[in-house]
Amino acid sequence: MKKLGIILLVLLMVASIFVSGCTSSNEGNKSEVNETSTLTELNIGYQPSTHQIAYMTAAENGWWKSDLAPYGITKINEYQFPTGAPEMQAMLAGDLDVAYVGAAPVITALSQGLDAKIIEPVQINGSSLVLRPEYKYESPQDLKGLKIATYPPGTIQDTLIRNWLKENGLDPEKDVTILGMAPGDAVTAISAKQVDAVFLPHPSPTVVEKEGNGRIILQSGEMEANHSCCVLVVSGKLIREHPDIVEQIAKTHIKATEYNQEHVDEAAQIYSNKTSENLEIVKASLKEWDGKWITDPALIENSAVNYSNVQYELGYIPKALTQEEIFDTSFYEKAISEEQAKE
Repeated sequence: MKKLGIILLVLLMVASIFVSGCTSSNEGNKSEVNETSTLTELNIGYQPSTHQIAYMTAAENGWWKSDLAPYGITKINEYQFPTGAPEMQAMLAGDLDVAYVGAAPVITALSQGLDAKIIEPVQINGSSLVLRPEYKYESPQDLKGLKIATYPPGTIQDTLIRNWLKENGLDPEKDVTILGMAPGDAVTAISAKQVDAVFLPHPSPTVVEKEGNGRIILQSGEMEANHSCCVLVVSGKLIREHPDIVEQIAKTHIKATEYNQEHVDEAAQIYSNKTSENLEIVKASLKEWDGKWITDPALIENSAVNYSNVQYELGYIPKALTQEEIFDTSFYEKAISEEQAKE
């Protein structure tokens, strides 16, 4: 009996240690999960283009902070990029949670392993091909032998113009010289006559025109009707761990976009304040561009998939991506359904 009592005592001690160990482990895991899920800051990237005024309007009016405060967000860290290529490199490095950026560089980054999804569009069209005044233009063939500055490889503008040139019988590698540049560098290059034309998002084309260094000969919507341009991208980590925050991001973007649509002059003023661009040039740009601010993903899904096919044909990405690999529209759909339920 004595031996049996000792054995039982030992078994009880082992069981106690085991249970205690499991409890400690579970509490540790719980602590780790809570630490992972706690989020107080968001890193958002954008570019200084009238395409992305929705981001600026939400920032100017304090909506990012006020709308996300109930979810524990106390600080918005803003990062500006000249084009989509470096912006997506930052997102690949894990430095951005959210990005306002062109759909094409997103596709390039996704093919490189970026864990993210497009949740909403920002706008369509909105870029222009500007030719120096001394050149005539009647057809795409008139561009043969010229130097054209545009955004770097893999961006919306680079993808569009290369595909458009091919569709019009010109080899973008042999018949023209395409130079990848940031917008400011491209505007400087055409004013110095270092390039013959530029293909840029607004307001840069209007800037070139107003300075007398070129004239708009083609809108990007004429290259591809209602093409996808800037989009709202969110990291996969944020989508998985904080879907409530992502839904609010979608709602705030919708609010800012609708505000801009109804207050175009105020949107121009916000852009001018943010970038120091001349207000009258911004207003003129918004009158002559063919762009449109939108939020419904259905309007750009086919176009974005087409970019993927074009980038594959250009050799930019190893395989074309599907709509499911590019988009997660559930947050937009939920935001819209909740808004409709209130009406």
